[in-house]
Amino acid sequence: MSAIPEPEEFRAQARQWLATVARPRTADGEWGSGSDSVAVFENWTEEQEREHTARIQEWERTRYDHGWGALNWQEAYGGRGLPAYYEQLYRTEEAVFDVPHRTEVFPVTQQLVAPAIGIWGTEEQKKRWLRPMLRTDELACQLFSETEAGSDLAAVRTRAVRDGDYWVLQGHKVWTSGARVATWGVAVCRTDPDVRKHAGITVFLVRMDAPGVTVRPIQQMTGGTSFNEVYLDGVVVPDTDRLGPVGEGWRVTLSVLAAERLDSGNLGLDNADRALELARNLPRPLAGSEQQRAADLHIRTLVQRLIGLRVTAALVAGREPGAEASVGKLYATETMRRTSDLVSEVLGPSLVADTGEWGTYAWTEHLLGAPGYSIAGGTDEIQHNILAERVLGLPKEPAR
Repeated sequence: MSAIPEPEEFRAQARQWLATVARPRTADGEWGSGSDSVAVFENWTEEQEREHTARIQEWERTRYDHGWGALNWQEAYGGRGLPAYYEQLYRTEEAVFDVPHRTEVFPVTQQLVAPAIGIWGTEEQKKRWLRPMLRTDELACQLFSETEAGSDLAAVRTRAVRDGDYWVLQGHKVWTSGARVATWGVAVCRTDPDVRKHAGITVFLVRMDAPGVTVRPIQQMTGGTSFNEVYLDGVVVPDTDRLGPVGEGWRVTLSVLAAERLDSGNLGLDNADRALELARNLPRPLAGSEQQRAADLHIRTLVQRLIGLRVTAALVAGREPGAEASVGKLYATETMRRTSDLVSEVLGPSLVADTGEWGTYAWTEHLLGAPGYSIAGGTDEIQHNILAERVLGLPKEPAR
């Protein structure tokens, strides 16, 4: 493996490469041009989702093939063996170039599912899945949540019954992002109903085009369909597609959830920055309360980035962040709420009347989408429980 470059050297190399394959984004000061979308959850039709997914895949494959994807992975999987935080250094440089915006299925595939396979997969599974997922030739979605289980993932009811070298899956999953474009679904299933609920769970990778898999979009109040219900009706899965030991699925699931919370710390920063730009470019001075909200939001973006650095520091030290990730998730959710508060106050009626003016009515999609992140990636209540137990040392709820 080649020597690890210093961070500034690495960033300079990234900028140099990016300049050969992409154009810089609109220069600062050109407020009012380009897209004014600030949607939290995309408002696409299935055709639009597939078209945009294909554009992102093309870009991710370009990154991977030129040595700028899978940065912290081993060379055997197309990576460079760099420390985990180098991915964040790269993303900082990439953000100033006009490249396709990644939808949720991409970080789920590359930063949640692939690492879980790296930890729990057999050698054959790693050879079969890791390169295609890191290059995004194959995409993965999460078949975790269920309507009956709510935030208690250990209460899943989707059953997997063994039949020789195969398993038969029966159940219903909900709130699945990317189900229409994913190749695989990571399904959390109950394989033993007679043991303590955390002990009777097993995880499988399910082909999303397998017989018995039905994807039904869920319409958002914005009109779009970012999420889906997924029905598993007698879906047959080979035992070779089981991830981790039978009955150890809770530990596998925790690996994915930990990665999800690490990735959530940057949520909402782009829109918070955009809201501050909106405040700066109003054709009038900010009122006193508006100034306070803008100052508060500016400070929050700085603190949120510092929290992200603490998470990165834990990774660099070889420690899996726990409390830091939960704090980051809670803080990011609150940043999204306060972004809504600032925008609502400075735009007033322009927010709810579609006059065609750039950067006004478009903010409705942020306001309608932001509350969803108090649930997505682990509810606020779950994060509070983690902090209560791991930081304050309060007793856990007795096992049922």
